[in-house]
Amino acid sequence: MKSEIKNPDKTVAALIHLSTFSQFFFPLGNFIFPLILWMAKKEDGFVNEHGKQALNFQLSLYLYSIFLIMLGVAGVILIGLNLNFEEPFYFNDHSRVIGNPAEAMPLIIFALVIILLLLTLFVLNIYGVISATIKANEGELYQYPLTINFITPDPSGINHSKNEQFTNTQNQTL
Repeated sequence: MKSEIKNPDKTVAALIHLSTFSQFFFPLGNFIFPLILWMAKKEDGFVNEHGKQALNFQLSLYLYSIFLIMLGVAGVILIGLNLNFEEPFYFNDHSRVIGNPAEAMPLIIFALVIILLLLTLFVLNIYGVISATIKANEGELYQYPLTINFITPDPSGINHSKNEQFTNTQNQTL
């Protein structure tokens, strides 16, 4: 299978994965740049599958992040409302008393768990993109972990062109 895939195809597939790192420089760059590269070479089956995988993974991570942020905000609000401070809240020029810090431990632990999960998604993104780039450069497919398939991948269509004229070499004429 590796001998059937050309170097430019491997390069474009690897660039699709690497272009997701543009999210650190441009808002929504992890969607826009891979989509542009994928659409430019979509007719090639190998590039098509890698483009689908990269976009599915980025969309999945985006949804997981939004879910965790919403869960975190809701949890902080609910846990914060249920805190029963012994001393009332008051602020004046000389002192600020908010209550007993030991009572806030559930809130602190919850916030740390949400932050740890978000950090895990960040590390998973970096690890997944680097692994997929290496596999694409070697001419192999890569399945990202925890991916929801919004754009359905078709691994059987890797070496098949969508255009019949190019799949049958006997029909080609100059």
